[in-house]
Amino acid sequence: MLKKELPDKLYYSISEVSEHFDVAQSLLRYWESEFNTIKPKRNKKGTRFYTKKDLEQIGLIYHLVKEQGFTLSGAKDKLKLNKKGVQTEVETIRVLKEIKRFLEDVREKL
Repeated sequence: MLKKELPDKLYYSISEVSEHFDVAQSLLRYWESEFNTIKPKRNKKGTRFYTKKDLEQIGLIYHLVKEQGFTLSGAKDKLKLNKKGVQTEVETIRVLKEIKRFLEDVREKL
């Protein structure tokens, strides 16, 4: 899922977010137009600045569309009906991937 880890800060540029999720910047802009839960801040020039909340929303959409194969309308419906369940699923997968990395590190050290 995630290609590049992001530093801990208040705002992220669209290039950082697109690199983090390994998607095109145009896809992020499209998702922003399709999902009203993604609302990056903008400066006077119109440059987008994404918050951690935006990243969480993008992560849910990414999981449904790119990993689970949902259509955009299917992802919208799923988030409307069971957003908590999707959040739990994404968090569970994240924790399991961390455990897997840990176990792989242990195996390498043995």
